[in-house]
Amino acid sequence: MFNLSAPSTGTYFLSLLLGGLGVAAKLHYIPALVPYAFWLVCAGLVVLLLGNLFKSL
Repeated sequence: MFNLSAPSTGTYFLSLLLGGLGVAAKLHYIPALVPYAFWLVCAGLVVLLLGNLFKSL
């Protein structure tokens, strides 16, 4: 069905950074990002998904 591959190191750490920022914002460690916490986590998951679907990312 899908030909999945492991994401590159940069893609993985970018998704980890976005997800971590979203979690930190939700826990009010970064007050300026609180309204965007959900979208930061979603963006991190989308980046990770795209890194798995496309070999060149």
